[in-house]
Amino acid sequence: NEKALSITKSRIKDIDGKYKLIKGDATKLTLQDKSVDFICTHPPYMDIIKYSNGINGDISLLNGEEFYNSIKLVAKESFRVLKEKSYCAVLIGDIRKNGFIIPLGFNVMKLFLNESFSLKSNIIVEVQIGGKKLQNIGIFY
Repeated sequence: NEKALSITKSRIKDIDGKYKLIKGDATKLTLQDKSVDFICTHPPYMDIIKYSNGINGDISLLNGEEFYNSIKLVAKESFRVLKEKSYCAVLIGDIRKNGFIIPLGFNVMKLFLNESFSLKSNIIVEVQIGGKKLQNIGIFY
């Protein structure tokens, strides 16, 4: 999504060091195996906030099993491209549907663990947005 890429570029323009932003499909990365030093991903909260109006492959348009199947592919590709002893940070929180909490953060974390990642840390942040909401940050290697 060009808009998201543009926002990200403006926010990191003053960061020192080497980085690369890539527009593409996280379920089919065009990167070589074991070529990435660090991954920071903030997957969609299922279909709660839609990132597009129908871009083919947009995970934010998916719900339930389709969403989890796509995230599993993202985890698999992330593990494939990440260098040994490097880190992948996954920032995601839980969602509420029909009055019940869906532990999206833990479900996504489990998918990354199932793809051979090891959990280094789990950070739970309390975010105040019109009420209390928990956000999980999993750091894997």
